[in-house]
Amino acid sequence: MNEVTSLDGLAELFSQQKTTFAKAPYLPYEERITALQNLKSLLLDNQQAFIEAINQDFGHRSADDTIMGDILSTVMGINYTLKRLKKWMKPQKKHVGLIFQPAKAKVLYQPLGVVGIIVPWNYPLFLALGPLTAALAAGNCAMLKMSEYTPNTSKLLAELLAKYFSQERVAIVSGEADMAIAFAKLSFNHLFFTGSPAVGKLVMKSAAENLVPVTLELGGKSPAIIDKKIEIKTAVSRFIMGKTLNSGQTCLAPDYIFCPEHKVDELVKVLTEAYRSMFPSIAENNDCSSIINETHYLRLQALLDDAKSKGANVIPLSKEDNDNKLRKMPLTLLLNVNDDMDIMSQEIFGPLLPILPYQELGQVIDYVNARPHPLALYIYSFDDDFQEKLLRNTLAGSVCINEATVHFAVDDLPIGGVGNSGMGSYHGDQGFKTFSHAKSIFSRGRLSLTRVFFPPYGKVLQKLIYKIFIR
Repeated sequence: MNEVTSLDGLAELFSQQKTTFAKAPYLPYEERITALQNLKSLLLDNQQAFIEAINQDFGHRSADDTIMGDILSTVMGINYTLKRLKKWMKPQKKHVGLIFQPAKAKVLYQPLGVVGIIVPWNYPLFLALGPLTAALAAGNCAMLKMSEYTPNTSKLLAELLAKYFSQERVAIVSGEADMAIAFAKLSFNHLFFTGSPAVGKLVMKSAAENLVPVTLELGGKSPAIIDKKIEIKTAVSRFIMGKTLNSGQTCLAPDYIFCPEHKVDELVKVLTEAYRSMFPSIAENNDCSSIINETHYLRLQALLDDAKSKGANVIPLSKEDNDNKLRKMPLTLLLNVNDDMDIMSQEIFGPLLPILPYQELGQVIDYVNARPHPLALYIYSFDDDFQEKLLRNTLAGSVCINEATVHFAVDDLPIGGVGNSGMGSYHGDQGFKTFSHAKSIFSRGRLSLTRVFFPPYGKVLQKLIYKIFIR
């Protein structure tokens, strides 16, 4: 069976994986390395097939969006893990205080068991195989619930995984909402979800019924702040790729821009020039990805219509009209926005970019802090004081200075949200730890001084120990 598509099959698969893990609860290093090498081979040997499958799911998906966002980032993560797994698996020695001597202490990172990974549609390969890399490195079995919006990618991935892994070790689950609900209710040893805050709440509620620990990689409205001192051309060159990659359908994409009030007109001009140099057209341009489906395309149109009706100035940066057939939209700026507009309360997840003017940095900090903590915050400034004020006075899952979204591909940086934007983190050793249990181990040999503390109390040596250590 390559792909589980029924509720009965889901229950059977879960039982099989539980049994498999019970037979080998601590996979040796060599078997984990082989699993990661197989995962890498699966990717390298089938790049074009993945590009075509994701393209079919989107209607049109730029090949380079898939190469950069799904394939390159995943291969880099696997390579990083392969080089460091032996070190991560090595038990970590811990300090033992004098009062507890003679003894040793260490932490052993132990596999959790069967983990569930719920995958979104926007980067269906990277956001499936990135968490899977960490889960396999930690020695777990894994079940992946793919999005119903990416059926071609799901089918291909299921077929290829079946060639490299037994279903009892790694398997793909597909289906509509009923399957997703049933998946989230399974008594996994860990449940990993990437998606919206609204769905994340439902996933966490389902997991709570079985006390399943969760990692929630959510989204939100990630602000970008341009310093008064930086050249607008420089700032635009640093964030425009992060906003236009995958047509803005990226959880870490800048959601809105704070621009110094006197530079807003210049920002619009520079953004227009930069965008048109990257995308001279959109309809016949293979570099411009489609919005994933009609539902999301209409949602974005509704955000624009609502903003227009409430006084926003809407500026499409393409000379062409939207390509409704392929659901292509150009980067579109919105000026004169206010909090009554839906676009200022909902995560945009598309190529729409509100611009908010500001006079003093304090206004920006107050605005950001009055709203749910974002998944990312972007700073465009070469001024250390400006950077530090934002770093110390705002709270976000991560911060990127003078770039946008690329920090997500830096394997040694833990990635995760805070509050409304998520819970827990992964990438690199943090992903290994997320899918492991840090088992504390305290051990003594033949000599033990514990009897010093036995009753009857009040002995001279006890009083001396209290005097030495309670101070």
